[in-house]
Amino acid sequence: MLQQTQVAAVIPYFERFMKSFPDLRPLARASADKVMQHWSGLGYYSRARNLHAAAKIIAAEHGGEFPRTAAGIETLPGIGRSTAAAIAAFAFGERAAILDGNVKRVLCRAFGIAGFPGDKKIEHRLWALAESLLPSTGIDIYTQALMDLGATICTRGKPACERCPLNADCVAHRDGKTGVLPTPRPKKAVPTRTTAMLIVLHEDKVLLELRPPTGIWGGLWSLPEADTGADWPALCKTRYGANIAKTEKLAPLAHGFTHFTLTIQPVLCAATGTLTAIGEPGRRWFAHDEISGAALPAPVKRLLLGLPLGKPARPARRVAV
Repeated sequence: MLQQTQVAAVIPYFERFMKSFPDLRPLARASADKVMQHWSGLGYYSRARNLHAAAKIIAAEHGGEFPRTAAGIETLPGIGRSTAAAIAAFAFGERAAILDGNVKRVLCRAFGIAGFPGDKKIEHRLWALAESLLPSTGIDIYTQALMDLGATICTRGKPACERCPLNADCVAHRDGKTGVLPTPRPKKAVPTRTTAMLIVLHEDKVLLELRPPTGIWGGLWSLPEADTGADWPALCKTRYGANIAKTEKLAPLAHGFTHFTLTIQPVLCAATGTLTAIGEPGRRWFAHDEISGAALPAPVKRLLLGLPLGKPARPARRVAV
C-alpha cells in the first residue's frame, strides 16, 4: 500500500485490510471483489490484484510459507527487485541492495550522478553502486537508515543538508547541485482522453459493469462507457435491452492518471420497462446504500454518491443537452 501512496492515506486502508485479512490464508481464499472493495479509493489497483494473486500462489505452491530469499520473493506477482530485497533484508536478514526512489536520490546526490535515474544506463550504474555499498552486517538497520535518509533529510525539495551525515562527502552539496540532482524525468505532454459514462437508472438503482481484470480500474465495478458522440438511447437498447425515456448530461469531470488525464462526461439515462439483457455476468444493479462499500473507482463513487438514488439529495449540477 505504501508504494506511490503516502503513509497518512494508507493507515485507515491498512487497518481495515488487516482486520478482514489477518494473515495470508483468508486473503488467498477471498473473492477478487472483496479484495477490491478494501482497496477502493486507494488507487493503483494492480497492486491489489497482484497482492491477491501472490497470496494464492504462496498458499498453493509454497505451503502457505512466504519465500525467504530475494530471488524467491521476486517471482511473486507485483514484487520487483528493490521491494523483494527490502522484504528479504527486513524479514530474513539477507544482504541484498534496494533502489527505491529515495535511495536513487541519495546516491545521485552523494556521488554526483547526472542523468534521469529511470534511464536504463543510469539505473544499471545505480544498482552496481548500491550493491557495492552493502555492509557485511546489520543489513536491516542499514537499509532502513538509507530509506529514511532519503525520506526525511535528502528530500526532493529543500533537503536538510546541514543535518545530513553524508554532507562532508556529498558531491551535490559540495558543488551546489542539490537542486538539479537527480536529473528530472524528461517532460512529455500529458494526453487527454474522453469518455461518456452512462448512469443507467431504473427504480432507484444504477447499473454497473465489472471492468476487465487488467488495465485501468481493472477488477472494479464502474459505469458503462461509450463514445461522447454516441446515440446513447440506441446503445442502451442494443447493449442492455433498455428503453431510455430521456437522457441528461451532467457537468463533465476530469480524473488524472500517471500518464494521461481522463475527461468524463456523465450522462443520466432513465430506463423504463423490463431490461432483458441486464442479467448477464459482470452486470449488476446497485442500490444507493451499496455504493459506498462497493469496489468502485474513486471518481465514479463520488459521482454516484452525489446523485439522489433512493434518498433525498441536493440535485447534481446539470448541463443542457
